Amino acid sequence: MNITIRRATEADCPRLLELIRELAEFEKAPNEVTVTLEHFTDSGFGANPVWWAFVAEIDGFVQAFALYYVRYSTWKGQRLYLEDIIVTKEMRGRGLGKLLFDALITEAKEKGFSGMMWQVLDWNEPAINFYKKYNATLDDEWINCSLNFS
Repeated sequence: MNITIRRATEADCPRLLELIRELAEFEKAPNEVTVTLEHFTDSGFGANPVWWAFVAEIDGFVQAFALYYVRYSTWKGQRLYLEDIIVTKEMRGRGLGKLLFDALITEAKEKGFSGMMWQVLDWNEPAINFYKKYNATLDDEWINCSLNFS
């Protein structure tokens, strides 16, 4: 198995959107993905990108990715916010998540960010156990809030 971790390119966007839909199925929310390929691509590779990603390829085919953006904390400064880390069902347990997570940690340190943040569903025990291996702080105090405009 030949694994390559690299930065995502615009050409990866259709495959990344496929994996996003796979994640939505896993999270029992298949109809919640409403972003178009055009909007997704422009948001990462247009004039003002708002997200960046690393992909994990096996033998030249993207099997996983980690997408992040920069979050600003008035208390801590710039932080890497991991929006999603997705590994295809067939490839879970082979170390792709660890390779991607380690790439994110390196990226955050190289950019001088004060840390990383992300969310995990309370029922996703495999992911929770994965993050615990990094001694991540899991905070059950804060409540997620959102507004939808479309």
